[in-house]
Amino acid sequence: MSSSHSEPDTLPARPSDHIDSIERDRVGGLGWRGWLRWAWRQLTSMRTALLLLLLLAVSAIPGSLVPQRQADPNGVVQYYDTNPQLAPILDRFQLFDVYSSAWFSAIYLLLFVSLIGCIIPRIAHHAKALRAPAPKTPSRLQRMAAHVSRELQFDGERSVADIDRAIEIAASELRRRGYRIARYDSEQSWSVSAERGYLRETGNLVFHSALVGVLVSVLFSSGLNYTGDRVIVAGTTFVNAQSAYSSFSPGRFFDPNSLAPYAISLDGFDVEYVEPGRPGAGQAGNFAARLTIREPDTPQTRAATVRVNAPIEVDGDRIYLLDNGYAPMITIRNADGGIVYQEPQPFLPQDSAMTSLGIVKVPDGLPEQIGLVGFFYPTQSTLDTGASYSVFPDLINPRLTFNVFTGDLGIDDGTPRSVYQLDTDAMTQITGGDTGVDSIDLAPGDTADLPNGMGTITFEDLTVTEGAKEPVKRFVSLQIQRDTGATWVLVFAILATAGLITGLLVPRRRLWVKATLTDPIVGERRVRLEYAGLARGEDPSLARVVAEFSDRHLSVVAEAAQTPRFTKGAP
Repeated sequence: MSSSHSEPDTLPARPSDHIDSIERDRVGGLGWRGWLRWAWRQLTSMRTALLLLLLLAVSAIPGSLVPQRQADPNGVVQYYDTNPQLAPILDRFQLFDVYSSAWFSAIYLLLFVSLIGCIIPRIAHHAKALRAPAPKTPSRLQRMAAHVSRELQFDGERSVADIDRAIEIAASELRRRGYRIARYDSEQSWSVSAERGYLRETGNLVFHSALVGVLVSVLFSSGLNYTGDRVIVAGTTFVNAQSAYSSFSPGRFFDPNSLAPYAISLDGFDVEYVEPGRPGAGQAGNFAARLTIREPDTPQTRAATVRVNAPIEVDGDRIYLLDNGYAPMITIRNADGGIVYQEPQPFLPQDSAMTSLGIVKVPDGLPEQIGLVGFFYPTQSTLDTGASYSVFPDLINPRLTFNVFTGDLGIDDGTPRSVYQLDTDAMTQITGGDTGVDSIDLAPGDTADLPNGMGTITFEDLTVTEGAKEPVKRFVSLQIQRDTGATWVLVFAILATAGLITGLLVPRRRLWVKATLTDPIVGERRVRLEYAGLARGEDPSLARVVAEFSDRHLSVVAEAAQTPRFTKGAP
């Protein structure tokens, strides 16, 4: 048949709405509908879905290299301090908010649309294929990937019914092995067509549908979830309210009224250090924060212990232990002896020996606002230069030093300020550094005068004032996290894994058994039995399966029909 461009619709291989692309380009291009159709086909191709999945994985890498505001807001602040020139550039590209950035969301949504566009047509096609009969037996089975031919000799007493019986035995054996079968008979040939392995496509569809389920679960749960950090000093209580968090990162659909009204008290913090003089001296282990939890509608409290990598759950919230440190009790009095500041102030550890940095701000009660930058040394030692440092993380020789600044703390204009940072740009340093005045140096129980007769500062010894076991309190940093989609993500992940394994292990193949009458010999009938197989994709065991089935079938036929003679033909 010769093709003709003048009458393209007369070609039976083309659908009625086909328009030849060359002719269309000659006429004037695809048009906007054609371009939209082309773009949709490109987006919903499996190749595009795989590329988007790879791009999503690569795009998530910066989220593990750069601190994220939602998970580590203090880390972002510290990154700005240590990289003041690079940080604004990274922030401009939303690298501190990778998972909520516009570019990451665009990739996420494109992947979602691509997978949906891939899956829905495949599900419809697969459902139709499941209801369709096995394909018609090809006329030339020798062209198949695996082919075996056998020849039977029937005497004149045997009839067509015996041949039909042989094909029916093949159909029964194939059905027993899990194949769907269909009979295709004619005057000179009898055949059965069988196929199996649709579970492979089912597994692939389950895998891709489960990926969509994971995306949907993460998308919606991220809008309802929240993550908050809170520092709790031993002996104090935290009430689960948004205003009580040190930092709080809610999802865009978060409702503040959804917070469960429970309370957490820190009873104590247990930690063990390797003693000096032993290998690994100073290394810590067995971190354990002992908590008392009060839940709503429950009159009794319950005790709980949270450890590193061993969170606890309270009313659907998971509570993780992030950090720990010391919180010296500091009392500041004015010149008249009145207390203007008194509380345990958490000092953030700076090294493995727990050398810790803390900030104290006193906005009222003194002649002017003051800020104190302090260092706490659990086991203080001094270098030849006179600088102090800690040589061991436990409380053996605790010391506390302060540099004092006066001026505007920057809190009167209502701008939120971190309690762990002091902006000294608008302040004057009056102790330490180049001031010519020594820094304030305190041991537990010591009191020192503030400069300019402003008052005094005391490092309280809790073993004296409160009868505690140690002179300094401990604090812990807890992360409280609500993840409403974790269960669904786990379910879809299990389904995806099951679907992937099924798609990889289940072979998709078709088998045919065909009996054909050959040229008759006087008193005999010759019947050629052909066995053929075709696999979708790689199936190295196909030839072996076809050969084994042919041997099994002929054995059953011989037993059933008691036909003693058959010769082995060329495969």
